[in-house]
Amino acid sequence: MKEEIKVANSRSDEAEDRIEEAEERLQHIEEATMELLELQKRFETRLVDQEGRSRRENVRIHGLEEGAEDSSGTMTEFVEKLLREKLELPPSFPFQIERAHRALPPRPSPESPPRSIVVKFMSFRVKEEILKKAWQKKGFMYEGKKVFLEHDYAPEVLKKRKEYTEAKRVLREKKIRFQTPFPTRLRVFYVGETRIYNTAEEATKDMAERGLQVAVTRPAENSLEKIRRLTWKTIGAKKGGQTPRETIEGYKQRLQGFRRSQDEI
Repeated sequence: MKEEIKVANSRSDEAEDRIEEAEERLQHIEEATMELLELQKRFETRLVDQEGRSRRENVRIHGLEEGAEDSSGTMTEFVEKLLREKLELPPSFPFQIERAHRALPPRPSPESPPRSIVVKFMSFRVKEEILKKAWQKKGFMYEGKKVFLEHDYAPEVLKKRKEYTEAKRVLREKKIRFQTPFPTRLRVFYVGETRIYNTAEEATKDMAERGLQVAVTRPAENSLEKIRRLTWKTIGAKKGGQTPRETIEGYKQRLQGFRRSQDEI
């Protein structure tokens, strides 16, 4: 019997050592993964910034039917003539269009929405002046279709701006004036107060607290956030402020509680 207890104790010690090694290995892997994800996040932020800078002289025109430009010699000529007429710009206005083209996806079917037109100007000042004119007119009609202009946002910026869809819908219903400053903010003009929100979650949460019937928009949890959440539960501080080492010692003590010492036999 004593020999069996020795063997059991030896196996228990081996199990404890393996648990400790596995816990430490898992902690190191998670820490390394979090560092890599943090690095990826910084690179993505820089990439979005660089892409935004490359698009800062661009404008997107939405609502023009496919082929509307066919009557002109080039897309550049079509865009210049269209904007000069619809925005009532003087003949001397210097458009300085570097290039203009439809968005890159293939031409859609007749029943699908038309692709936007991307226009790159040589001057940021000219681009801003054209956007200002277009916004003042709240767009314009062309061949029976509503046409509007906006910044040429990077995909990641556009994704974050779309997260405000629910908030903007409720604000329109309540006839509350709002703006969407570049790049991803929301400015709301409440009675006697103006608020600027940096995220859709912040905006919808505050709107709900103000009594507006709006669902709080929560962004999807990314990989880094998931690891942080799960790490806290598995190897982070436990109840009573235990460290990972203290947690391992707790495992040992609980295992030893099931042992029967040789003296008790």
